[in-house]
Amino acid sequence: MLDSPLNPSADRSLRAPTADPVQVAEPVETTHIRGMSVASTVLALSLGVGAVLRFWNINALGYNSDEAVYTGQAAALAGDPALSQFFPIFRAHPMVFQYLLSLVYSVAGVHDIIGRSLVALIGLATIFLVYRVGAELYGQWTGVIAATLMAVMPYHVVVTRQVLLDGPLTFCTTLTLLLLVRYANTGRALYLMGVGAALGLTFLTKETGFVLATAAFAFLALCPEIPVRIKPLILAGVCMMVPIFMFPVSIALAGRSDTARSYLVWQLLRRSNHTWDFFPTVVPPAIGWLVLAAAITGLFVLRSRRTWRETLLLSWIIIPTIVFQIWPVKGFQYLLPVAPAIAILAARTLTQWRPQWTHRFRTGLPWLNMAAIIVVTCSLLLPSWHDASDQQATSRMAGAGGIPGVRETGDWIQVNIPQDAVFVTIGPSMANLIQFYGHRKAYGLSVSTNPLHRNPSYEPLTNPDASLRYGDVQYMVWDSFTASRTEFFTNTFNKYKDKYHAKEIFSYSIPVNGPDGTKTNEPIIIIYEVTP
Repeated sequence: MLDSPLNPSADRSLRAPTADPVQVAEPVETTHIRGMSVASTVLALSLGVGAVLRFWNINALGYNSDEAVYTGQAAALAGDPALSQFFPIFRAHPMVFQYLLSLVYSVAGVHDIIGRSLVALIGLATIFLVYRVGAELYGQWTGVIAATLMAVMPYHVVVTRQVLLDGPLTFCTTLTLLLLVRYANTGRALYLMGVGAALGLTFLTKETGFVLATAAFAFLALCPEIPVRIKPLILAGVCMMVPIFMFPVSIALAGRSDTARSYLVWQLLRRSNHTWDFFPTVVPPAIGWLVLAAAITGLFVLRSRRTWRETLLLSWIIIPTIVFQIWPVKGFQYLLPVAPAIAILAARTLTQWRPQWTHRFRTGLPWLNMAAIIVVTCSLLLPSWHDASDQQATSRMAGAGGIPGVRETGDWIQVNIPQDAVFVTIGPSMANLIQFYGHRKAYGLSVSTNPLHRNPSYEPLTNPDASLRYGDVQYMVWDSFTASRTEFFTNTFNKYKDKYHAKEIFSYSIPVNGPDGTKTNEPIIIIYEVTP
């Protein structure tokens, strides 16, 4: 009897003859084809489950602020007249994804479900790349299980249901990882140049992903068994820098060099938006505690098999984690590019480790491994399904999902509020959403008048009191999401609301559970009309 295909060291010799002399052993080629067929079936099922998790109710909630900004950029590139006036093309990041999305908008028109669907498709492509990387490193079944873990991982599911740059960024970094693995396996200079080109594409997707260039060079430096010749390395650097230079050149040709410098200064001088324990608190549960446990366990119990492969994956994980932990500005989605490497390390453990106590059982390995794989997968599947189905969240951290009520509020504004009306909100996030869905000008009270302390794209309301007094601002918007994060500006908003006798003209409420368990409707967005 052959070992399970989950065992990468399975004996591929012919089966032992049975008592019936007429029966003969099955050819190895047939057995291999059957193993390939089973693995392909599991991979297809994983992609199918991943598609369901990413597309189910994908547009039930309206955009969050970052989604509105990136979609607004794409709409401006596509020449949409309604959004171009509110969302400048050049902002803080390069625009490969926004340009790709604008091509779709040019054909199909601007709709929020299009952007999210495009990111979800890129997420599915990333799952396949994870399979290819795992298969190149440790064999087909490790690749299949790594792809399965990635397909149901809450971290990847949540981010690839949103129009954020980090989903496409993870696709680019995983492509870079695959090309680097190919180079390590073959030594062909063409793959090293491909690594450079992929890093250039990574930068053009989101410049923060360029930290993986450091991981790639660290891996090559730590593994002398991987030969690196000077000429191919120089060519790889050229392949990397040519696409990177496209970004500053395009900004210079557009006459927006001052804008780029303003963004750079703002990014470098931004205050920390989270405490030091933010990533250790929110990222491990999103990746999955059992996935992390499997990855770490494998590094210990399989240490006798350590090769350059583990050095590569650890470089891919550790360097970005350290950089973003030190960097004061943090976001839920920032560490997503390290998730594929963690999934592959976990899959390596789940498919290759055989505990000592199972050696006396002939079939102990496959059944134990399959049981462990099922348990780990289910530990990810259940929270991912909950995140995909939860459409009534009243508090969201940045990057963790859409916001209820903003689309409905914007639709109401378009129908009931004059086109030249001006709004003020507590913060810039809701102002972005009013502009995206309502197509009306909006300011955030919390936007600083000091250029060093604000996003250069945000225009501050220099004197809110005078603007409200003289009718330059006619409407105020309160939202629970911002109010729960900034007590000072919420109190300022309420002070102006009371001072100018603002009258409530619209509210959006959702059902929430009260202290006694009964459901009540709680307003999460309220629009006031100012009457000076």
